[in-house]
Amino acid sequence: MQTQAPRPHSSSHTGPHTGPLPVIVIGAGQAGLSMSWHLCRAGLAHLVLERQRPGWSWREERWDSFHLVTPNWQCRLPGFAYAGDDPDGFMSGTEVAAYVEAFARSFAPPLRTGVVVSRLRPRGRGFELETSDGTLTAAQVVVATGGYHDAVRARGAGALPGGIDELFASTYRNPQSLQPGAVLVVGSGQSGAQIAEELHAAGRIVHLAVGRAERVPRRYRGRDVVAWQELMGAYELPVDRHPLGPAVRARANPYVSGGGGGHDIDLRRLARDGLRLHGSLVGLRDGRAVFASDLAANLDRADAACAQLKAGIDSFIDGARLDAPAEDPGLDARPTPWTPEPGSEPLDLVAAGIRTVIWCTGFRPNWDWIEADVFDADGRPSHRRGVTRVGGLYFLGLPWLHRWGSGRLSGVGRDAGYLAGQITARNAIADPPLAPGAGPTQAVGC
Repeated sequence: MQTQAPRPHSSSHTGPHTGPLPVIVIGAGQAGLSMSWHLCRAGLAHLVLERQRPGWSWREERWDSFHLVTPNWQCRLPGFAYAGDDPDGFMSGTEVAAYVEAFARSFAPPLRTGVVVSRLRPRGRGFELETSDGTLTAAQVVVATGGYHDAVRARGAGALPGGIDELFASTYRNPQSLQPGAVLVVGSGQSGAQIAEELHAAGRIVHLAVGRAERVPRRYRGRDVVAWQELMGAYELPVDRHPLGPAVRARANPYVSGGGGGHDIDLRRLARDGLRLHGSLVGLRDGRAVFASDLAANLDRADAACAQLKAGIDSFIDGARLDAPAEDPGLDARPTPWTPEPGSEPLDLVAAGIRTVIWCTGFRPNWDWIEADVFDADGRPSHRRGVTRVGGLYFLGLPWLHRWGSGRLSGVGRDAGYLAGQITARNAIADPPLAPGAGPTQAVGC
């Protein structure tokens, strides 16, 4: 992978600071770094805190064969768009990590790594942060730690029988790392569908508990589906104009794969070829997995969503009078003709030879360390475009923060730019303003 040539980066660890900073950014993934890039451009002193290092989660919390499901050309961090020789390809996790690291080197953010923030609370006119590197204070704080923190098991899941390992999507690495035997994958979102497909291709007996995630085609009428969705403005749709409103933030992304150059994932086809499908998991009881009788409905829902998207693309092509080929005749436009048996029988895990259960049932956000009145009844940050009701406290990098593209490499930079404007305006009216170099804290530059 090639990206734009980075400028030399002198250091990724700033020295100690003794007084209030204008801004502290928590997290140095693509969101926190994008925030720093815009603050550097605005000339506003700040500090970025990171518990690991830039790009770490892309390298360490993805399975070995992981690839983006969005094409490389959609990687557009501020001033650092993808510039390699495979724009229509799909970067691996290691390549994404390298891209994020190169972005950091391109502008040398004021970054302090290896720092864990254990407490954040309003104090006076600003905020106090308790960290593994001491107590810090700031006039404004941007929380850019993402929204996927603690991997979760399915609701109602009980204890597994002895001898059966359990992993999460974030800790699974490859088929060879699992003990011999069959595998139960719980959850059919992007991670679950791809992991189940990989294990099936490796010759494992795989059982997949299928949830309500939808599917999309990889390519349709001569373009990648992401290209069509971008042309149609899907990534620009604000959350408050989505039919589901803020509830869309909890919806699983549709499954498709960037592996092997990118391809569809058709669960019916996999089932026809031997992958064992079940309905959504109800629970584990006495060593048995109990499934809902919703497999047929879940597969139908996924097929309907795929067909609806194709129809929307057809309508867009017609309305814009675009010259686009008909669907590739080598691809079956209809769902694979495989229908599950009615009903649902419990699965005795030991009798089925299952030795590993992989939970692909999502993540729970963890904001326990933030002591501020900025959360709704479900414990999620309450905000508008990342601006909370506590003046000077912001969130960045969350799914659907403002648009569908907000949590992606394509859109997080724009959200960061908006927040930088809010931060700069608030700093300008501070009494007195915390300008770069002001007060007892040494200016933190880029």
